[in-house]
Parts: sequence; structure tokens; C-alpha cells
Amino acid sequence: MPEILIRNADLVLTMDDERQELEKADLLMRDGQIARIGQGLTTSGESHDATGCVVIPGLVNTHHHLYQTLTRAVPGGQDALLFGWLQTLYPIWARFGPEEMFVSAQIGLAELALSGCTLSSDHLYLYPNGARLDDTIHAAAELGLRFHPTRGAMSIGESDGGLPPDALVEPETTILEDMIRVVDTHHDPSEGAMCRVGLAPCSPFSVSRNLMRDAALLARDKGVMLHTHLAENDEDIAYSQAQFGCRPGQYAEELDWTGPDVWHAHCVKLDGSEIDLFARTRTGVAHCPCSNCRLGSGIAPIRTMRDRGVQVGLGVDGSASNDSSNLVAEARQAMLLQRVANGANAMSAREALEIATRGGADVLNRPDCGRLMPGKRADIAIWDIAGIENSGSWDPAALLLAGPTRVKHLFVEGRQIVRDGQITTIDLPKTIERQNRLARALMQ
Repeated sequence: MPEILIRNADLVLTMDDERQELEKADLLMRDGQIARIGQGLTTSGESHDATGCVVIPGLVNTHHHLYQTLTRAVPGGQDALLFGWLQTLYPIWARFGPEEMFVSAQIGLAELALSGCTLSSDHLYLYPNGARLDDTIHAAAELGLRFHPTRGAMSIGESDGGLPPDALVEPETTILEDMIRVVDTHHDPSEGAMCRVGLAPCSPFSVSRNLMRDAALLARDKGVMLHTHLAENDEDIAYSQAQFGCRPGQYAEELDWTGPDVWHAHCVKLDGSEIDLFARTRTGVAHCPCSNCRLGSGIAPIRTMRDRGVQVGLGVDGSASNDSSNLVAEARQAMLLQRVANGANAMSAREALEIATRGGADVLNRPDCGRLMPGKRADIAIWDIAGIENSGSWDPAALLLAGPTRVKHLFVEGRQIVRDGQITTIDLPKTIERQNRLARALMQ
């Protein structure tokens, strides 16, 4: 891969160990890695002038349901709490197949890329009509984003006291067999990997205790990460106490669902003892502020989590509950909600941006991403601060206070995915047309 030089950036926010901010700096990429950062760098390869731009690490999305980009703003679910919202959408999702999974993943990932995201996880927990996790993996590979899909699952349907309809659940033996297949087929544990796979039973209200425990054992045997939803809202807490006789954090601990190889989505209702448990065990949290607002779940205690040492990243969650996949907007919302809950000095723009970059990479166990340092992966977002959004701004580093929400250039593993605000790797207008055609068919 040829060298690529980003030169004369107004500011480079490195998110390195010292959190350096470099003015009028250059950045050299080589073979998918960052080779050098400094001033006066040269190359015989490709060169991009970053005058009037801020350069940051690519953003990291730690929780998504990409298939949901086909069901934005569905009537009947727009004003519902979590359980009612799910019950509205389950029958629609039951009509999905491989094409719906592929196209919705490409749209969701393209939207993330345009918001500066270079690495995204995904939680796919239903597989109707022949759909497979492979459909989303192929979509990400074609687009060029670094991907961490998780093989989700639901095994307890309505007839057994669960929330999902029986048609959307799978036998647990089938689930475990396919978990083994997707890990063996797609998981790449090496540094710089473009695809890693995790195991992700959907939630305590849709899978059995046995499946949670078996998935944990399998993940440790295979050396992959574990992911699920936890403590999302008051309904979630009430279900856990009624069904298991304990709070969600205790349930997770009993089933060995804590540790540096585990991250939980939402965690809006964690109490102090559960936060201390997560800090002590280095269990990660995917914070999804926009979805939490949309579903009325509450404000997650992120300030307390960070102060006590919990690893926190950001997630856009599904586009049926967000209803977008804009990660830089998610970072701004995270900052604002902590200020609403704890005061105007509760979270700075820089800290929120750190959570969206380095924080998310650490949650996903990707220290090779999320920071701009020699030897780290060349995942880079370049933001044009010469436009109207930044006009009059005194601090170009405060992108979340005054700045664009659409990236100018985006590089993943040194490959340019976005150029001048446009996706370079797929025909996005054609994909949007295909997406809308599938959505109209679902409506009918």
C-alpha cells in the first residue's frame, strides 16, 4: 500500500497517552499504519492538504443493530417504551431475509462512516428466512469499514414467558453451533484485523440462563468477546428481579458475564454496587444516549462510571430507536446529558470525544485503534472547520460544541472511504434506492 501524507492540519487531536494536540502538523500513513506524526514530513506517494481541518482518530461505535435501518420511525413504535416498542417491531423484522440484512447494514455503516466512524460493532440477534451474520460481514467488507459483528440470539419466545414471538427464536443447540461456525469462519484475532466476531445472546428476557452460561464458556474457549443488553430501563430491572430474584449486575456476575472480554449495552439503571463491580472486573459499557432518550429509558450514570474507572464507549444503537447512525452527534448528546444530570462542568467536549474514540476502542479490546500514534492503525477522520459550523469558533478542538457533523475525509487502514464528504467504495445513491424499495415492501 503506498504512503499517504496528510499535511498542514490546523490541529491533530492524537488521543495518545499524553492526549497531545499538535498545531500545523502532518501525519504519514504507510501499510495501513500510522508511520509518523510531526511537521515538515514528506512523501513520494499521495498527499492531502489539511489546511483548515482538524484531524482525529476515527470514531468507534460499540453498539448497533444495523438491520434496523430499514425500520426507522415506524408508526406504533414512535412513542413506546422499550418492551412495547419491541413488540411493535418484532413482526416486521420477522419478514426480513438476507437481502434486507445486507442492504440495511451497508446503509447503516455508510451513515456511520459519514459521521467519522471507522470501527463499528453490530448486534444481530434474529435470523429469519435464511438470514445469517455473514450478510452483514460481507456488507462491511465491501464498504471498507473495520467491523466487530456479534452473533446474537433469542431462544425464549412468548409461549415460554419471553418477550419475542416464537417465530423469531432458535433452538439453543442451533445457536451454539452457528456461533462456532461464524467465529471459525470470520474471526481474525491479529492486530489490525478488519473483522472480529463476538458472541451476544440478546438479553436476559429473551434467552435462558443456560445459554448465557454456555455462550460465556464458548467465548472463553474461542478467545472472543461477549456482549448483551443490560439494565436498560425500569422494565428491565423489574423483569430481572421477578424472574431471577436479583438485579441485572448480580445476574451477570453469577453467569460469569463480567471481565475485560465483556461489554454490556445501555446500563442506564446500574446502581453503585454494580458500577463498582464493572470497575473492579474491567467490564465495558456501550453508552447509547440518543436511544436512551428516544425510548425514555433515562440518563446513564456515565460520569460516575468514568470516575470509578469503568471502561465506557459510545453506541448509536439501532436506527429504529435512534433514528440515525451519526456517531459524532451521539458524542455531543452524551456530553449534554451528563451536563443536564450533573452540571455544566460534568463533561467537556474533549472528554466526550475521547469516549467516542479511544474509549470505544478500549471497550472492544482494540488498543491498535482509537488513537493517532506511530504503529497504530491508520483509521483517521478529517473535519473541515472552515465552514459555517465553525465560523467564529475560538477552539477548533471543541468539535462537539461548534463543528460539522459530516466528515470531509475518512481513512480506514489507510484506505480512503470518504472523500470530500462522499462515500468512495459503493454506489450510495443506488444503495439508498434499494433500501427504500425494501422498506416499501415491508410496509405493504
